[in-house]
Amino acid sequence: MFSQDLIAQLADELQASEQLRVQLEHFSKRFPGMTIEDGYAISRAWVARKIAAGRVKRGHKIGLTSRAMQLSSQIDEPDYGTLLDDMFFEPGDIPFTRFIAPRVEVELAFILKKKIEGTHITVQQVLDATDYVQPAIEIIDARIEQFDRHTKVMRKVYDTISDNAANAGIVLGGRKVGPREVDLPWVGAILRQNGVVEETGLAAGVQGHPAIGVAWLAMKLAPWGECLEAGEVVLAGSFTRPAIARQGDVFDADYGPLGRFEFKFV
Repeated sequence: MFSQDLIAQLADELQASEQLRVQLEHFSKRFPGMTIEDGYAISRAWVARKIAAGRVKRGHKIGLTSRAMQLSSQIDEPDYGTLLDDMFFEPGDIPFTRFIAPRVEVELAFILKKKIEGTHITVQQVLDATDYVQPAIEIIDARIEQFDRHTKVMRKVYDTISDNAANAGIVLGGRKVGPREVDLPWVGAILRQNGVVEETGLAAGVQGHPAIGVAWLAMKLAPWGECLEAGEVVLAGSFTRPAIARQGDVFDADYGPLGRFEFKFV
C-alpha cells in the first residue's frame, strides 16, 4: 500500500491537473507496485480535498460495467467514483474548458428515495429503494493521460480508479420513470454527434440489468462503513462506447419513449 504522504501527493497532482488542464503521466508507470486499493485511496483523498473546499457530494458513478471493458482492463469487476455538485449540467451549452479530453457515454441514472446498505443487496432491493430512473449522459475525462506520451501504452485500471474513475460531468434529461414502469434492460438509446449516429445500445449491456451495478456498489461501500443515501444519484454504467467530444460538437441523446435531449460543447 502507498504511504499516506504519497497518496496525498498524488491527490494534489490530480487537483492541479484538473485546474491547469495538463495531463499527468501514468501513476502505474511511475510506481509499478501500485494496486487497486492504492487507486481508491488516492481517489478518496482527492474527493476529500474537493469537499473540504466546498464541493457537495451528490452521488456515485459506476464504470467498467461491460464485459468487453473489463477484459480490456484486465479486471473482473466494475469500478466506481464520486459525483459532486459542480459536475451536474443541464441539456444545452456545456463549457468545453471545464475538461481536458472529454468523452461522452450513454447511461441510466438511478435517483434514490431510500438508503441502500449492507453486504447482500438484490436487484429488487435496488428497485424498491429507487424513486425514479432517468436518461443520463456521463462526461468522462482523463486527468491521467489515456495513452502514455512516450510508449503509447494504455493506462492501467489503477490509474483510472485514482482519477475518480474518470468522472467529470453528468447531464440529466428526458423522462423520469418509476423503476418498474419500464423493462430496464430493454431501454435503448441512440447517440448522435453532429447529426451522425455515433453509438447505439441497450441498457442490458450493463451486466444484464443496470440495477445490478447499483447493488454491487452498495456492497462495495459497506466495508468502508458507507452506503448509498436517499436522494443520491447513481450512474449505473455506460451501455455504449465513449464518443470523443471536441469544442463545438453537438450531441443528441435519443432514448425513444424515455425522451430526447441535446447538448453542445461551447
